[in-house]
Amino acid sequence: MNPSPTGDAGERPTDGTHRQPAGVVRETRRALHARRRELGRLAGWSAAESLPALLSGYLVAGAVDQGFLAGRFGTGLAWLGVLALAVLVGAAATGRVYRALGAVVEPFRDDLAARVVRGALHTATTGAARPESAAVARLTQQVEVVRDAFGGLLMVVRGFLFAAASALLGLVALAPLVAALVAAPMLAGLAVFAAGLPAMVAHQRCYVRTGEALGEAAATALAGHRDVLACGAQDRVVAEVGTRIAAQAAAERTVARMTALRSLSLGLGGWAPLAVLMLAASWLVERGVTAGAVLGALVYVSTGLQPALRSLVQGVGGGGLRYVVTLERILRTSPPDPAGHTPVPPPPLPAAGEPVPTAGPPGRRPGPDDSPDPPPDGTPALRVHRLTFRYGPRARPVLADFSLTLAPGEHLAVVGPSGAGKSTLAALASGLVRPEAGQVEIAGTPVDAVALDRLARSRVLVPQEAYVFSGTLAANLRYLCPDADDAALVAALSALGARPLADRLGGLDAPVVPTALSAGERQVIAAVRAWLAPAPLAILDEATCHLDPAAEALVEEAFARRPGTLVVIAHRITSALRADRVLVLDGDQPMLGEHRELLARSATYRELVGYWDDLSTAPPQAGSPARSGPA
Repeated sequence: MNPSPTGDAGERPTDGTHRQPAGVVRETRRALHARRRELGRLAGWSAAESLPALLSGYLVAGAVDQGFLAGRFGTGLAWLGVLALAVLVGAAATGRVYRALGAVVEPFRDDLAARVVRGALHTATTGAARPESAAVARLTQQVEVVRDAFGGLLMVVRGFLFAAASALLGLVALAPLVAALVAAPMLAGLAVFAAGLPAMVAHQRCYVRTGEALGEAAATALAGHRDVLACGAQDRVVAEVGTRIAAQAAAERTVARMTALRSLSLGLGGWAPLAVLMLAASWLVERGVTAGAVLGALVYVSTGLQPALRSLVQGVGGGGLRYVVTLERILRTSPPDPAGHTPVPPPPLPAAGEPVPTAGPPGRRPGPDDSPDPPPDGTPALRVHRLTFRYGPRARPVLADFSLTLAPGEHLAVVGPSGAGKSTLAALASGLVRPEAGQVEIAGTPVDAVALDRLARSRVLVPQEAYVFSGTLAANLRYLCPDADDAALVAALSALGARPLADRLGGLDAPVVPTALSAGERQVIAAVRAWLAPAPLAILDEATCHLDPAAEALVEEAFARRPGTLVVIAHRITSALRADRVLVLDGDQPMLGEHRELLARSATYRELVGYWDDLSTAPPQAGSPARSGPA
């Protein structure tokens, strides 16, 4: 391990220019266009909410000029009563505004979360790069930042547009000259703010990037602390992490200083109109503007324009910058769905009373798209051709120029010492990891040329750490075969010796709590689920390591009887004894053959047999005691 935290410095721009966030604009436009109807409702309720802003100054001017200054106290109160009714209408509309806002924002947040998860899984399964801890920050922090900022932006922008438009219309209705005096400084403030936005975006981008680099550097240092101590690199690592901390603190201070520009914009656009109105009051009165109109103009500016401009400057200058930079980060690191749409959910279970197919494994029949077309006669079930794979550009190859061919229906066991590449071979053969060189074919089709949904129907992989989700036992078992009826599930449980476990849990409809199951029980449920799958190739990657030898034999024998090809990454040598052929992985010289042949040809296999021999299944080697244990 290199004790130096690397962060993400390689992604930093070096030309000093401000990049135009075209992807952010395009993604935002797409999200808004997809929810046009919801936006229409939001605009409608916003118009109703802005009714007080439209009428307030005009009604105040009427109350003063035609009521209180004219000695008609009741008339003035009537004008103010109309204003009170407008306020009630606006308050009622505010609740509807937030409901309409949620209909726009929440689906956008869900789309981003799916995109981040899809990108993280793609990175983790392609083998193109090491898994990155920054993906966790994108999912748990950055997506929520974008969600909150997107909602805030919609609120402040539509609030400013409706409030400013209402106030300006009211000012024009009162006195066009007053409207011109107010609009000039307001536009100047907006121009100053718009001119400073590129610099604000650049500084906010630097702030987000330095924060993520700090998290990556700290995670790297913590993960490799033993190596750091062993290399005596504590001072170097502390210094480099300290540099990341200083950079992040400096970026945060710079972002804080940008508030001065926002204050200048607000002063010009929000406070200057008030000062202009008060200084020009006598001049306006001399030109026929009534005292009520001047007071109404002050109401428009102080209760409409100024709060709306303050919300816009603070919202865009704070949340808006976070939105642009954080969404830009997500879009750059999380690729879109290559198909251009959201994943299709699994097919529904058959409704009660529907006929259930009964071929294949007992009680089930694949549907029309349930499994790939059968390969032509003579096509290998699995072909690995000149495969090379390593976990880093300078690492020793785990597999080098490796080839393997399995016929349909063949049963292969893979054995070898720990770290020899058994699980790596399983991941490569199942298409979860891409090789550095060479090709993997399932039923004559390269795995990298097959859509993911078809690949999932071509092979089933059961890993050592079995996944069981919260839900009923039947839902867990049907996950890979949604059309299996209860009779098929019971037959599968019986075939793999899992009926006692099902009875103990309470039957097929009993809820399953993963944390309440032992590792062996989870492996049994995962094995039954895989046995029901229509995939013609099954790969068990130490999938029975937590079972006792008798239970393991029952599971493997059930899979051997199952139609299709079976690859078992062996945990005990008894798995090799049950296979048609055995592959021994040991460094640069993999060896393939039958059990007796390998006993004669492979010293590694003889050693593994000595370590794994079980008195209940095989006689001990002459001159050496029988021993058992994991690979």
